[in-house]
Amino acid sequence: MKQALFIAGPTASGKSALSLRLAKDLDGVIINADSMQVYKGLRIVTACPSEADEQTAPHRLYRFLDPATPCSAVFWAEQAMAHIKAAWADERTPIVIGGTGMYFKVLLEGIAEIPEIDAGIRSQVRAECEEFGSAVLHEGLLRGDPVTAARLAPGDSQRISRAIEVLRSTGKPLSAWHKENAPGLMQAADEAGLIGKYVINPERDQLYDRCNMRFDMMLEAGAEDEVRALMALGLDASLPVMRALGVPSLISMIKGETSAEVAIEDAKTQTRRFAKRQLTWFRNQFSDWERLPAQLSESQYRKLFAKNTQKSVD
Repeated sequence: MKQALFIAGPTASGKSALSLRLAKDLDGVIINADSMQVYKGLRIVTACPSEADEQTAPHRLYRFLDPATPCSAVFWAEQAMAHIKAAWADERTPIVIGGTGMYFKVLLEGIAEIPEIDAGIRSQVRAECEEFGSAVLHEGLLRGDPVTAARLAPGDSQRISRAIEVLRSTGKPLSAWHKENAPGLMQAADEAGLIGKYVINPERDQLYDRCNMRFDMMLEAGAEDEVRALMALGLDASLPVMRALGVPSLISMIKGETSAEVAIEDAKTQTRRFAKRQLTWFRNQFSDWERLPAQLSESQYRKLFAKNTQKSVD
């Protein structure tokens, strides 16, 4: 087996810039691990790499899925593994980068192979969530799967709906399925010490400023036009892409339900809250990953580069 680099971190923390530099210096292939950047049509809103970046180094799993197609962590892990193997075959270094922690965990640790959910049950649960709200469904989940319910916020409609769908379709709680994990596709490589695992860990105030600034830049770059094009597709409001950071706020603004000022401030607030949750998640779940500052000094970068160059030589 060969070397790979995993770089996780909250939104707007500088992951893309670091991975691009490493890709150039290590002859790497950048593989996306962000659950929103997999969808077509939202290059600006989801902060996907620019065309110039994509010309500088190979990028994989960005904007490859139709926005009407939900992307599961298992499906992503299978796609990522295929690109990791392809990079190795080309004698290049795979650099897996993103802010979706569950993607990394499934790739490293595996996940239970849950049977396909009945389409009728999925539609019914989505309709109930739309009519009654996720908090009501969360109360029901507390009775049927208290373990899963305890780790989900009442407003997390996507994951609450998923847990209820699994319970109704399979007759077994999601928490029980999670105890039956299949091995992770990169688990052996991780246990062999062949993966460099890093979390970018910026200061919170610095991160919040970066979140605010980046959303302003997105607006200037045409984020509103992207959201208008997304709305024209007439997609189900429960789809993940419709809840991407900034999308609900801009939809509300476009529909005239809120002013531009209110919509922009709401989008920035949601982004900061999301970044805070990511920081907490990475701190709790990736405690053994090496921490990096948001902006590495030249000496810090040289140390990181040398460490991973040596690993690939070994």
